[in-house]
Amino acid sequence: MRIIVCNSQVPFEYGGAEILAHALCAALREHGHEADLVQIPQQWEPRSEIIKNYVVWRMLDLTRTYHQQPIDRVICLKYPSYAVQHPRKTTWLVHQLRQVYDLYGSPFGFVGNTAEDRDMRTAVMQMDCNTIAESRRVYAISANVADRLWRYNGIKADVLYPPPALTGRLLCKEHGDFVLSVGRLVPIKRVDLLIRAMALVTTPVRCIISGTGEDTPRLRQLAARLHVNDRCQFAGFVDDDRLVDLYAHCLAVYNAPVDEDYGLVTVEAFMAGKPVLTAMDSGGTLEFVREGETGYVFDASMPAMLAQQIDELYAHRETARQMGMRAQEAVSDITWDVTIARLLDEHP
Repeated sequence: MRIIVCNSQVPFEYGGAEILAHALCAALREHGHEADLVQIPQQWEPRSEIIKNYVVWRMLDLTRTYHQQPIDRVICLKYPSYAVQHPRKTTWLVHQLRQVYDLYGSPFGFVGNTAEDRDMRTAVMQMDCNTIAESRRVYAISANVADRLWRYNGIKADVLYPPPALTGRLLCKEHGDFVLSVGRLVPIKRVDLLIRAMALVTTPVRCIISGTGEDTPRLRQLAARLHVNDRCQFAGFVDDDRLVDLYAHCLAVYNAPVDEDYGLVTVEAFMAGKPVLTAMDSGGTLEFVREGETGYVFDASMPAMLAQQIDELYAHRETARQMGMRAQEAVSDITWDVTIARLLDEHP
């Protein structure tokens, strides 16, 4: 088949949704299909731009190529790409505009209580209801995302976990002396909790923080203020080869954002045979991390609890190894073969 993957992107931002879009295209090609990625940049200011994002996608004609060859399927990922019209549209929902849903009124949302914001919020929710519901099939990347879609929009979605782009390359070489953090450095990822824990550990453990983002200066200042610069290494952007190596040698992986959509980092860590440290309110990560079996779950208000868990893994590497083995088994069925077969199956 000739398939278009639809995704939106904030210019100069690159995260899990963008990685998934490119990996999905590559997997479709490997399974014998023609696949291409269509991305449209999105803006949030002024508020009218949010509605315009939907209109732009709605106006696209993705039924035929430039040479008038039929496009057999579109697979839509992140808000608001699912507004595109196509007779054979599948939505594989990464997330909606969370600021009008679960993040509304939270410190991580930007939508206020003005008349303009209320009107925009109502319009977005209605457009989501209409455009997602017209899909032939609706999948969600996690039970957490599926629950939100049902709670706010009354639309049921089947859960289909995405394999990481690094699938097949991840492995465990040792359980070393550092905890690894992977991802964008933004407040909602709560990397500050790991830094605070580094000030409370009693073992010589350290952490490596990979990624870039707006929160970098604050996190560096926090490490300096807590006198843990020697324990916290900011690695910045790392390429795939370096990331595979970090996963292979770390003691454990830290992934404790606020109500995560999925937790791609958690699945990568599990495939590398490493336990994951996450929080009680971290959403999608909790679909994988079983307390004391494949990782540890801590209270986000208690960095000392996280520090104690890190020390426990450092002092008992065999525990970390056994957790990692159970973690690998837990994600052994998340493969592109399974994913592609389900995505392209239009039968309930």
